[in-house]
Amino acid sequence: MPIIEANWPEFIADDGSEIRAFCTTRLPVSAIKAGNTHHEDSFASFNMGLHVEDNPSVVQDNRAQLLSYCGLDNAQWLNQVHGVDCIRSGEQADVTADACWTDKEDLACIVMTADCLPVVFRQAGAVAAAHAGWRGLLNGVLENTLVNFDRSQVDIWFGPAIGPQAFEVGSEVREQFVAKHAQAVEAFLPSANAGKWLADIYQLARITLQVAGVDPTRIYGGQYCTYSDEQRFYSYRRTAKTGRLATVVYRTKRNITV
Repeated sequence: MPIIEANWPEFIADDGSEIRAFCTTRLPVSAIKAGNTHHEDSFASFNMGLHVEDNPSVVQDNRAQLLSYCGLDNAQWLNQVHGVDCIRSGEQADVTADACWTDKEDLACIVMTADCLPVVFRQAGAVAAAHAGWRGLLNGVLENTLVNFDRSQVDIWFGPAIGPQAFEVGSEVREQFVAKHAQAVEAFLPSANAGKWLADIYQLARITLQVAGVDPTRIYGGQYCTYSDEQRFYSYRRTAKTGRLATVVYRTKRNITV
């Protein structure tokens, strides 16, 4: 399965389990599946989102293939709303939130994105995944997720998101981030369009986490751009009608099924 694996160091827990994290891509797992009535670029390759007008049965099949690849039976899928709530995975099958965490083995935490920043967390026996668009990032989704970890010991990985050369925002967005953290001024450059700024969502997330007490040497990832890499990634800013990537993190003793 074509994936982007977390580039953090290998981690083995005291009980022998390991923590795995990756983001799916839009590269086809196999030939485009019959039954996908769209056959459009928007959804043709491994879309994870049920809310984007794709064929629901195809999306469910994609999700089942994903869990089979991981060797898992259970995962927490979220109804994401650009909010800040972090829930404990497995307690509700259908829940509105933008982050989830668990200390259970073989239970995946999953968030979906198509330009927003997926952030995964690991520490000892606990993992989490957060969906950090600029609104959630500004309003505290990462801080709310960190409540479940020792901030000085947690490892963080940024999955693929829109890059700093493509993420154009208005002055009001910049002003809100700078009001929250003065150093956020470093994450914005003037755009060629008057009154607009290019925002580095990876840097904004790093600033947020470091201010919250996370060791900067434990933060990994941040080298992709979903907007510019059309072959591998969905991008809402590039094409509003598009699929969703899934960023997955879980703890297990099982081997991945290739």
